[in-house]
Amino acid sequence: MTATARPSAVGRPAYSQMLCRKPQSAAVARQMVRTVLDTWHLSQLVGEAEHVASELVANAVDHACGRYMRLTVTRVGEGRVRLDVIDKSHDKPAPRISEPSEEHGRGLAVVDAFSRTWGVEILDVGKRVWAELESGAAEGDQ
Repeated sequence: MTATARPSAVGRPAYSQMLCRKPQSAAVARQMVRTVLDTWHLSQLVGEAEHVASELVANAVDHACGRYMRLTVTRVGEGRVRLDVIDKSHDKPAPRISEPSEEHGRGLAVVDAFSRTWGVEILDVGKRVWAELESGAAEGDQ
């Protein structure tokens, strides 16, 4: 995790970091997610969470406006985490069916495949695209 990721002082356990809206930020997001989940002993979620974080960040890079976005990783329950990306665009992302020859357009399908649930919230300053992931182990096994 970089020095700019900050833990939440109130509420549920969470870490948040501002990221530049550029393609290289997907790698920073993956590293942050990996570090946070390892800290919380949720390494079984790392691979899927890295994919989801990459897609959420990539969508913000490609379709949002402004220079920055915010990534937050929140522990919402036993074996459950929520990833949020807030950007300054009010445009809601919509899943679409891509042609096999297209290089882009599958991001939300990846988010949907790896997430327990996901959604979009319109905010005064833009939007929040979020996804929740849950480990496959029963709560008593954690």
